[in-house]
Amino acid sequence: MTDPHEPRPLFASPGRIVPPGSAQSAPRPAAAVPPPQQPGPMPSVVPPGAWPSSPPPTDYREPRRPERRGMSAWWVVPLLVLSLLAGFAGSMAERALRDERPVSADLPAPSATPVDRAPESVASIAARVLPSVVALEVTTRDGRGSGSGFVLREDGYILTNNHVVAGASGPGGSVVVVLADGSQADGEVVGVTADYDIAVVKIERTGLTPLVLGDSDDVVVGDQVVAVGAPLGLQGTVTSGIVSAVNRPVTAGDADGQAFINAIQTDAAINPGNSGGPLVNVAGEVIGVNSAIAQLPGAFLSGTTGSIGLGFAIPSNQVRRTAEQLIETGEATYPYIGVMLDERYTGEGVLVLEAPEEGAATPVEPGSPADLAGIRPGDVIVAIDGRPVTEPDEVVVAIRARAPGDTVTLRIRTGEEERDVRVVLAERSSH
Repeated sequence: MTDPHEPRPLFASPGRIVPPGSAQSAPRPAAAVPPPQQPGPMPSVVPPGAWPSSPPPTDYREPRRPERRGMSAWWVVPLLVLSLLAGFAGSMAERALRDERPVSADLPAPSATPVDRAPESVASIAARVLPSVVALEVTTRDGRGSGSGFVLREDGYILTNNHVVAGASGPGGSVVVVLADGSQADGEVVGVTADYDIAVVKIERTGLTPLVLGDSDDVVVGDQVVAVGAPLGLQGTVTSGIVSAVNRPVTAGDADGQAFINAIQTDAAINPGNSGGPLVNVAGEVIGVNSAIAQLPGAFLSGTTGSIGLGFAIPSNQVRRTAEQLIETGEATYPYIGVMLDERYTGEGVLVLEAPEEGAATPVEPGSPADLAGIRPGDVIVAIDGRPVTEPDEVVVAIRARAPGDTVTLRIRTGEEERDVRVVLAERSSH
């Protein structure tokens, strides 16, 4: 069963969604766990003696050497003369060739005319964004790692992913922020939320150049985007691509810290260490925070994680709401409706649990938005705001993408009847 306000792992994806956060440490375990894999092909094994052996030795006799004869003196003088003539001719030919070689090896000089680059070119976008992108060197009791971030405010507030700095506030933990100019500053974790995989770090610096958070609701499939960060510790790395999809339901993290993201999908290369870095549009505005990558089944276990052209970013509108809360209060909240969803249901839509399981809460929380809207155990959620839903995570992500106090319209089926229900989202503290 699934509670839209309680994270849980998903066992439905053909691949693995992992945060690309650390260049030194292995990526955190994914929520989208692939099914057990069939054993791969075994390496070829050749039993001893299978290869052709050497042929048996045969009778070997050393050949008789021809009898040496001395050279007649009559031939010695002519040969010496010929040798001298050949040497003289070779010397003259070499001198002639040397005289014909060019005396200068100067190559054509490049044009002195500067290259004009369009404002919307990747080079121009990178030039505007790079001064505001930082690398984070994180130490926890479990080891060291690195990730990316960007300047949120000129007075030293830095935005990154929660999984980049997770554990840095504990005993022996620390965060060092490396700015674009190479200077370093100690960072303090202001606030984090695992539910949205967002964190804010503060450094004692002023006069920094912040990036503008754009409107992620305006993003459409095919838009050109640029990702900037420090993959594998290589600070200031720029990759480009397009928006491959929007409103992609993604769960990332583990059971102790699972994020539900209504993600922007991109084919811009995102690798370990890119986490927390910006995904920007052609205007240089942040439209997402790079947070997760998909991996082929078995890639995580084999240690071959990396970009396969399926990266996911947290939409900037969600980042804005959450970052403001973390800066103001150190904590974040998220919306919920208060129902338990049945993961075993395979029919159309998403089934509200019909009866509580042992030790679990009632399927519809008393006094919750769902209860007040008349949703009952056994009802099926068919669509949210006109968008069909087929998996429990789609419901959770669609709700989490809104803000507390927003009104959403749920298409509910009870038995054979369907109706539209308006639900006002309530607020719950994140963790």
